[in-house]
Amino acid sequence: MSSKVKRTYASRSNLLKAESSSTFLLANSTVLPLKRKQPFNEIHSQIAPSAKRLKVSKPKLQQKNLKQLHFCIDQSIVRTCKVCKLTYTKGAEDDEALHRAHCARVQRGMEWGKEEEREKDSAGVREIPGRVKLKDGKKGRIVCVDATATGKIGTKLSALLDTINITLSASTLSSKALRASKAYLFLLPGITPNKEKIVGCIIAQRIEKAMAVASSPHSSDPESDSDAASSRPLVNVDDSSGLFCYPELLPTALGVSRIFVTSAQRRQGIASSLLAAAARTFVHGCVLDPAEGQIAFSQTTGDGIALMRQWGHGGIRIYDEDDC
Repeated sequence: MSSKVKRTYASRSNLLKAESSSTFLLANSTVLPLKRKQPFNEIHSQIAPSAKRLKVSKPKLQQKNLKQLHFCIDQSIVRTCKVCKLTYTKGAEDDEALHRAHCARVQRGMEWGKEEEREKDSAGVREIPGRVKLKDGKKGRIVCVDATATGKIGTKLSALLDTINITLSASTLSSKALRASKAYLFLLPGITPNKEKIVGCIIAQRIEKAMAVASSPHSSDPESDSDAASSRPLVNVDDSSGLFCYPELLPTALGVSRIFVTSAQRRQGIASSLLAAAARTFVHGCVLDPAEGQIAFSQTTGDGIALMRQWGHGGIRIYDEDDC
């Protein structure tokens, strides 16, 4: 007995709906291509150049020039200049720079130009009347300023005093001594127009007492009347020069603590001109006479003693600049 398959309208319509819906999906769908694996080198080549790691170049440090030092056992590196007498260490940059600056000042002096001229009124610079003619025919002038001056002139004066102290192997003047002192500067025209050179300087100080210089180590005090006072031992001021003084302190008005003349202008009468100007003008309205023992010196170098005896005509005295 054979079975019959009934086909109904509903089953056929359902089948047609399923077929039509599948056809519609296939028509409206986009077929995606199949993906494939790419080699590593192709992926690396597709990376943008900016994405690669940039190399940062570091600045190269400039290598400092080094100097080879050698030990020399049989030769000292300490030098003493024959011109300025300054002792320095050869090869030390600071010492050599100091020596060059000091030696130039000792030989040629320091400049006095327009800046100093503009400031001279405010600094109290006073010009000593009269031009001074030197032995070689050159003419210069002398100015006077307080040793405690400030400003540019004060800075230049301090540098000049440092040079003088190094040259004379002298200590720095105390503040008390500077307040009682004046600086006399000898200015000589330079090569450059409107510029002069400071070729000489003395520091004059107001004092009260000093000792008279003895003519010999065994001489008696000519100003002492008593035998006991004249028999007192003399004071040995300088062993190298054999300078002796009487121990009695005598009233004295003016003391000269520093004398300096550049090496290129010595033996021209500059120091004598500065001393004469100080004797005329240091005490207002009173001219001091060195022959009468009214002027004393504190620094007793070889050249200073010769100038002291020649200019003072035997009446010069010695004083202590820290206790005067």
